[in-house]
Amino acid sequence: MALTKKQAHLLMAKKGFLDMLPLNLAVLPWGILCGSLATQRDFSAFEAILMPLIVFAGSAQLVAIELIANNASLATILFTTFIISSRHFLYGLALRDKLKVLPNKWRYGFGFLLTDELFALSSHRKAFTGQLRLVYALFAGGSFYLFWLLWNVAGVVAGSYLPDLTNLGLDFAIAVTFIALVIPTIINLPILVTVIVAGLLSVLFKLMAFELDLVAAALIAMYCGYLTDRFQQKNRADSNDEHDETRQILKDK
Repeated sequence: MALTKKQAHLLMAKKGFLDMLPLNLAVLPWGILCGSLATQRDFSAFEAILMPLIVFAGSAQLVAIELIANNASLATILFTTFIISSRHFLYGLALRDKLKVLPNKWRYGFGFLLTDELFALSSHRKAFTGQLRLVYALFAGGSFYLFWLLWNVAGVVAGSYLPDLTNLGLDFAIAVTFIALVIPTIINLPILVTVIVAGLLSVLFKLMAFELDLVAAALIAMYCGYLTDRFQQKNRADSNDEHDETRQILKDK
């Protein structure tokens, strides 16, 4: 039986919500950490909730809270959060061709909702194409935003009544979330090389107390992945040439 337009939209909205639900729940410790950290650093409840409401970037939010609490300069806060969030520029480039044909209201909305989690659900070649897939993406990204706000509010409340939650190791949820996002994307050797190099260098640079450890590790890892891809392409080209030569020799005989 054919679905009506309204039924189809509701079905895609439900699917978007359910597909994002595991990630919505996985960031619970992360959101509580952000909310409680703001409270522990003497932010008012309004300021602590305003941060996720406007910023909507977990890692940048954590760093910004610490910098503000330590009276860092505005330039330092802006530059640091810019570097941490610079990966979103790559996300935007990756989805540019799909989103550029959409009206501005859709583009701006998805631009705000485009987190690591939503990008992970956007790998399908047909993502963001067609009205139904737009509804799916909107509800997937929108539900993550609402849950993020909810967990932050829970952290603000918990931070007001409980001891310092930053000592409970809740920040490990950040690593767990990103591991869950990365593992399914390892589908070939260049990506595997990129992931391994990024992991090893991030640990090494951290031990060396290198300030731009994550940025440097990411750039070097991406270049290693690029070189691996080029090496594979060259080998395939050489192999094809050898096969062509062999076929030509056999044909001449």
